[in-house]
Amino acid sequence: MSARARRSWRRMRPAPATVLLLAVGLGIALATGHHSEPGEVGRQPVAAPPLTGTTLTGARFDLAAARGHVVVVNVFASWCGPCREELPLLVETARRWSPQRLQVVGLNLRDGPDAVRAVLKQTHAEDLTVLPDPDGTRAVAWGVRGVPETFVVDRDGRIVAHQTGVVTRQWLQDHLSPRLESG
Repeated sequence: MSARARRSWRRMRPAPATVLLLAVGLGIALATGHHSEPGEVGRQPVAAPPLTGTTLTGARFDLAAARGHVVVVNVFASWCGPCREELPLLVETARRWSPQRLQVVGLNLRDGPDAVRAVLKQTHAEDLTVLPDPDGTRAVAWGVRGVPETFVVDRDGRIVAHQTGVVTRQWLQDHLSPRLESG
């Protein structure tokens, strides 16, 4: 490399501090539980992927049969601390709004039945409808990248809200209340 090319390269090289700042900023953005919602500018509600199978209690669940209901699908795992924290809130949400035709379904990722039952007992969430996903194929079909993730499916079977990371009481209120009051 010529001396001139080396001087040119030095001028174009970003300072190490700039690279570090960009990397830290990207890490923070990814770690803060970015959520995207169909319906935001440029995003429209999309048809929910199929979700069917036998629940942890042996009952049959089919999202297509839940048309006319608003359905919260929460992807969780027993080994996920934040998932454990939000399970009681999800059960409370189901109890509060089930008269308005809300269903809350847990999609359990890569756990055995004993581990799931144990976490449900520990978090007082035994009433939660749980669909096991031991190999993760259902979660992949939903585009899940980690746990917890939560989806709101409207009465027409479309995903209308999506949260990566822990849901809060306020997030649930904001995304469920308008859909449940209108039906």
